[in-house]
Amino acid sequence: MGDSRVPFSDIYLATEPYVKSVGQVRIGASGIGWKAAEGETEALQGVNIPGLSMPAGMLALQREDLRRLQWQRVARGYGLRIYTKSGTLHKLDGFTADDYEQLRDAVKRFFSGLTLEVRDISFKGWNWGKTDFEGSDMSFRVENRPMFDLPMAYVSNTNLANKNEVSVEFQPPRVAGKGTKRKNAPDELVEVRFYVPGTIATGATIPAAKDDEDMSVDGEKSDNDDEVSAASAFHEAIKNAADLGQVSGDSIVQFPEILCLTPRGRYGIDMFSNFLRLRGKTYDYKIPYDNVQRLFLVSKPDELHMMFIVGLNPPIRQGQTRYPYLVLQFVRDEEVAVDLNLEADEDAKRKTEATKLRKHYDEPLYRIVATVFKAMTDKKLIEGGG
Repeated sequence: MGDSRVPFSDIYLATEPYVKSVGQVRIGASGIGWKAAEGETEALQGVNIPGLSMPAGMLALQREDLRRLQWQRVARGYGLRIYTKSGTLHKLDGFTADDYEQLRDAVKRFFSGLTLEVRDISFKGWNWGKTDFEGSDMSFRVENRPMFDLPMAYVSNTNLANKNEVSVEFQPPRVAGKGTKRKNAPDELVEVRFYVPGTIATGATIPAAKDDEDMSVDGEKSDNDDEVSAASAFHEAIKNAADLGQVSGDSIVQFPEILCLTPRGRYGIDMFSNFLRLRGKTYDYKIPYDNVQRLFLVSKPDELHMMFIVGLNPPIRQGQTRYPYLVLQFVRDEEVAVDLNLEADEDAKRKTEATKLRKHYDEPLYRIVATVFKAMTDKKLIEGGG
């Protein structure tokens, strides 16, 4: 980084929640760079942030990838929100009020066509407003000012609690470092509910917004089209933004229509490299493998069925009911042929090489499911009952 760059010290990398790593920011003609201070890289171990190089602890954002820059008030003073053309939102916190003019001038000097926007936060404390989808975040707005943001990447489930109410549930924080006990984890928001009255035209069902588009739920009606509840449209918008609906990307394997005794129903199970999806008619769940604590495979007393039990912490939820275990039931003699996509991504390749999963299985379904779960979660499979 040359002398022409503009430096800012004691700046926190806040792209990933709960990551506490301070460093220095430098802005120049080639882009924006952040480098962790000495001794601060340990907090970044295991954190997946696009553009972050380890073990150096350096984040490099190229000028041609910058799309939008925003200045706003945050808990650590002031922060810089950096939207990239690749769809990532980076956050740098710890600026002072006096840094604004220097940062604004640096943006004007080095980044032709970009300006440093001021994002005014609403402090009214109202609990009603509009929701907009900005990139990978959902913003709750009061009088056209953002009050808070919800990162859609952390949404684990959403459902219609009733005709006009939508619940949104969140994954636990990704605390860096293996072996961190839950009791030492930070307090976290686990669920928020939105009351969304009114109806909208069927053709106006709200998609996830792209780039700078603002998508709002405001209950507008149409006399010419069939109508759906605004809550239902809002529910679908969250599913799209959080990628909870149709399966996207390459899964390792899909198990359709698996009978689940707890919670009751038939669910499709899609296994990815770092998480699984449980898809039912009403509820969809995204469960990181880190949440899986135990695996059991036991025979029912009738000797006609096998039960595969998955212990979860934190448990999945349906309204106020918590389910710390998934209980799957299989017919003992049901044999199927299953092909695994062992090259879905790099994480999948590493796991399959370490666990020696095969590309093809032709054996009882319960045994295939148990084998894949054991390999992907890296948990011991406890068997009993013959």
